Amino acid sequence: MRVVFILSYLMAANLKSDIEAYVISKVKEMREQHNLSQSELAVRLDVSNGFIGQAESSRSPTKYNLNHLNQLAIIFDCSIKDFIPEKPFK
Repeated sequence: MRVVFILSYLMAANLKSDIEAYVISKVKEMREQHNLSQSELAVRLDVSNGFIGQAESSRSPTKYNLNHLNQLAIIFDCSIKDFIPEKPFK
């Protein structure tokens, strides 16, 4: 029981991996370059109003999936690769 609690605590403390945080920061950067509010992007991405804010928050486990990235590439007229780091994280 104690091991489960410790693992849950560690996972909660680090809600997003390095690559997830990178992807989210790239989406935010592109959102700002296109002068879109979180709400405007949520409408275009067809997600709830709070989804973008939760994804951009380090305190929330919310993150983008591959379907989101595909739709974001359409919205921003770019490649899905533009959201992914050139080299893997170690």
